[in-house]
Amino acid sequence: MKRRINRRTFLSNTALGGLGLLILKDSRAAFSYEANEKLNIALIGIGGRGSWFVGAIPRAGGNVVAMCDVNERKASGAFKEIPKAKKYHDFRKMLDEMDKQIDAVVIATPDHTHAVASATAIKMGKHVFCEKPLTHNLNEARVLRQLAAKHKVATQMGNQGTASQGFRRAVEIIQAGVLGEIRDVHAWNTGGGPGERPYPSKVHDMPDYLKWDLWLGPAAYRPYNSRWLNGWHGWRDFGTNQLGNWASHTMNLPFKALKLDSLWKADEPVSGERRVRVQAEVSGFHKATFPKREIIHYDFPARGDMPPVRINWYNGGGHAPGPRGLIEKVMGRRLDWGDAGEKKWQDHAGCLIVGTKGMIHSTGHNTSFSLLPKDKFEDFQGPPSSLPRSRGHEREWLDACKGGKPAMSNFDYSSPLTQFVLLGNVATQFEQRLEFDPLAMKIVNFAQANEALSRKYRQGWSL
Repeated sequence: MKRRINRRTFLSNTALGGLGLLILKDSRAAFSYEANEKLNIALIGIGGRGSWFVGAIPRAGGNVVAMCDVNERKASGAFKEIPKAKKYHDFRKMLDEMDKQIDAVVIATPDHTHAVASATAIKMGKHVFCEKPLTHNLNEARVLRQLAAKHKVATQMGNQGTASQGFRRAVEIIQAGVLGEIRDVHAWNTGGGPGERPYPSKVHDMPDYLKWDLWLGPAAYRPYNSRWLNGWHGWRDFGTNQLGNWASHTMNLPFKALKLDSLWKADEPVSGERRVRVQAEVSGFHKATFPKREIIHYDFPARGDMPPVRINWYNGGGHAPGPRGLIEKVMGRRLDWGDAGEKKWQDHAGCLIVGTKGMIHSTGHNTSFSLLPKDKFEDFQGPPSSLPRSRGHEREWLDACKGGKPAMSNFDYSSPLTQFVLLGNVATQFEQRLEFDPLAMKIVNFAQANEALSRKYRQGWSL
């Protein structure tokens, strides 16, 4: 117990040191010592996406001491893989009982419980890795950013493309001015949304392997119906559709490279009004679900020496005419939507950043890119590297937990990114253009829309 207390105290102090709040005579020696220590990690959500971390965290050097999931059937394989880890259904009980044995948590639950689980852990002094999207709504993202700063914990959102060589090289090229002035960005995903769905009215028999009340978490209680779980991404109560599921990856590159996050920082220079204007064109306005097709225009003001820019998001449509023709015309080639190129849907998601001197086309996860037109950049060498290279998204976070540099997608960055993409989900609920003030986190021209920036919480599940 004495070793554990000393170790946890040291972890806390070195994390503070990584933020410049503790001066060590030889910080490198301290970090070297910590590199030989394994952090004790708890996994919250291990059935779906969370199953990745059952192997990834031990490979990255973490020690998984506890696992939590509300669905015993989906989690059974993960529970067997690390038999020594304690098993739980309720993350609140797990954190309470194992407080002194847990240094950090990884959260990979459905979107609507990300923020509550993250906030609970942060307030207990735990480092947090949370899968994308960081939160279910804008207010939650803002709160997590504030909590992480207050409690001085190491954080990372799970948009793993951020750690790739391709992402960081593309950021360097754009910020070096190689593409000239950038005023237009096109990002797309062919997945679409569910369209209109009636609320489930029948009550189904509860499966014995599911803890339904715990699955609902902060959402309003309702009787069990399997339709809530089948396709939960498409229900506004639980999911964030393709903007949360995909744009957290696909629009990460323009957000980082064009310094759009500077609008969320009071000390960063901004020309004119500090507002993001957003308007949606949708196949239908639905209270409970997301539209089948959406086109969302985000207009950002100038940032420092960067001009105003419009980010265009296109979601759904399949083979329907519209944005596809525009993107293909600008790129100079057909998109592989199952009917062109290798016919493998390789272009089902992507991002095209258009400058006055050239373009960058990035894949859906931002892990690779190409410079266009190809003949112009045939012998291109590019600017010298300026960003650190990553040992891996999870390793980068674990290093930060031990007192290293903050991870690149830490909550100070990923919170504004999340607010940016989820602002589109707000826009799909209203027919008019919205003006958003990032510092105040407020829609300034249409008060009714502010209700969509947050949610109501059940007792026992608040932030």
